[in-house]
Formats: sequence, C-alpha cells, structure tokens
Amino acid sequence: MNDTATPAKPATLKRPEGRPTLKTIAFMTGLGVTTVSRALKDAPDIGEATKKRVRLVADQIGYRPNRAGVRLRTGKTNVISLVLNTEEQIMGLTSHMIQGISEELANTPYHLVVTPYTHAGDPMDPVRYVVETGSADGIILSRTEPEDPRVRYLNEKNMPFVTHGRTDMGIEHAYHDYDNAAFARDAVATLAKLGRKRILLLGPPDNLTYARHMVSGFQEGILNHDLRSLPTLSVTIDDDIQIIADEVKKLMQSEHRPDGIVCGAGSAGIAAAIGAEQAGATLGKEIDIVSKQSSFDMLKWFRPGLLVINEDFRTAGRDLARKVLARIDGIPTEDLQTLAYSPPQKQD
Repeated sequence: MNDTATPAKPATLKRPEGRPTLKTIAFMTGLGVTTVSRALKDAPDIGEATKKRVRLVADQIGYRPNRAGVRLRTGKTNVISLVLNTEEQIMGLTSHMIQGISEELANTPYHLVVTPYTHAGDPMDPVRYVVETGSADGIILSRTEPEDPRVRYLNEKNMPFVTHGRTDMGIEHAYHDYDNAAFARDAVATLAKLGRKRILLLGPPDNLTYARHMVSGFQEGILNHDLRSLPTLSVTIDDDIQIIADEVKKLMQSEHRPDGIVCGAGSAGIAAAIGAEQAGATLGKEIDIVSKQSSFDMLKWFRPGLLVINEDFRTAGRDLARKVLARIDGIPTEDLQTLAYSPPQKQD
C-alpha cells in the first residue's frame, strides 16, 4: 500500500459569466474593486506592476467601461459623431475617412458613431439630435457650404466640432480641408503640357464651398495657359456614374467636344473615361483626363491612361479626429486649421 499522498491540484478560479465588469477583474486578480478602478485610470498611487496586471486581465477578458456609468461620473459620453450623408461616394470619402478617424480614436476612450442623413432630409436634423440628446462629446461634419447653418448652430451651442472643408461665413472653426483650387490649377497645367486646348471641368455641386475653390483654380489655370474652357455640364460628381458617362458621351459627339477633362472625384473620372470611350475616343490620343482620387491607385488599375492627383482621405480622417479631440480639450480653433495638398507626381 502506497502511503504517499497524491498532491492536490490547484484550485481553478471560474470567471463569472456575463459582461466583464470591475468586479470581474477584481475577482481574477485578487485585488479590490477600488484598486482595479484606480489602476485603469492610471492613478499615481498605484504601482506600475499592479497597473500592468490589471490592464492585462482587462484586455484578455474584453472589459469595456460602462458608458452610462462614465457619463454619470464625468458628464461625458466618450462618443464622437461623424455626421455623414448616406449618399456620399464610397470611393471618394466614406471608407477611407472612417478608417482614419477610427485609427486615431483607437487608443483613446472615444469611439466613433456615424450619424447619417440623406439628400432628401434636412442636414440640420442629425446635428440637432446629437446636441439636444447629448449623445456625443464632439461632432465631425463634411460637405460644408459657404454659409453653413450647422456650423452657426454648433458655434452658438458651444459644441466641440470640426469640419471637413471650410466656410465663408466669418466664424472661426476647426477644419481640415483639401486645396481644391491648387488641384484644379495643377490639373489644367498638366493638360496644357500635353497640348490640350479645350478643357472641361466636371466638379461638385455649386452649393458646396469646395466647388467654388475648384472653379477658381480651374479658371486661373485656363487663364495662365491661354486655354479655352467649355460650358459646364448639367451633371456633377454627385450624379450616378452612368448618368455622367452618358453626358460625357453626348458632349464628345457634339461640336463642343473637349480634348481635356478635369474631374473632381474618382468616380467621375471613371465615368468620364467610359463616356469618352463610348464616343470612340482613346485616352492619351483624342483626349486626356485628370482626376482626383483617394489614397490608392484604383483609377490607374481601371485605366492606365488616366492622370491622377491624390487626396488622402485616411490622413484627413486622422487629422479630423485629432482636431475634434483638441476642441473637446479646449484648444483654440485658430490652432486647428489645416489646408492639405500634395502636388501631382511627374507622369512617366
């Protein structure tokens, strides 16, 4: 008979079921709930070893602070609202900008909520909703107008916000904008170097601020190079690709046939190329097209003959996130205004 006792297995702690809480972390670490809470808040009186231990367990079990509790204690929601038109083009804005914003917020207590509206709806509605319900600590706006009622409203309500684009209403506010005047001016210069003489601008709706900037740069480029600008099309970059292609095809078959087109968005560049080809033109021969595109070479994959100038929406998203957080922290608006632009690369 063997009198040697079999060593007992160490007891295994069973993690409580349900959503992880401070009590869950306290149970798993053997610490008090108050200590766990202070460790997660990086309290100076809690040792680094304890903080690391608590954070490790919190990460492993997927702990997230209770937003209702945070709001009761701090008055904050830890939410940033991106007020976005649901019909904005995917290739031009939505996916890359949201990616950039999300990346910047990843290491902060804040998370992103998209607050949508449509062309048919009142763009003020989602802004009023966020402010009146207190459902976010800061707002990011896009598609700004020269006299934008949303900007005036948020300024009057002292709500932290930042815009993708500028206004002309005399209200200082934080913004990140792309230099569309420089884009159009450089696009015309590129076409002029290729010997093009009859240039068409396919731009955004004229109620948007950046449409004015793009037209201004386009006209400056036309004058600089003594070119001829053609009448504006009845369509804009907001229209369906097929509608744009049909209009370009019709124009290419008329007496006002352009030999160069400047497109203010990647989808419009694709549509213009399709329309020109359907009219029997070949890129690089009868016509050249310079198009704005987002931060990847989709247009080059679609048609190597398309000429492109980049607008980096992912970087814009990151900058917009930084700026809205800075406004929440009370940083003055005059320190939070960026006009970005990358000149076109030399063509091969």
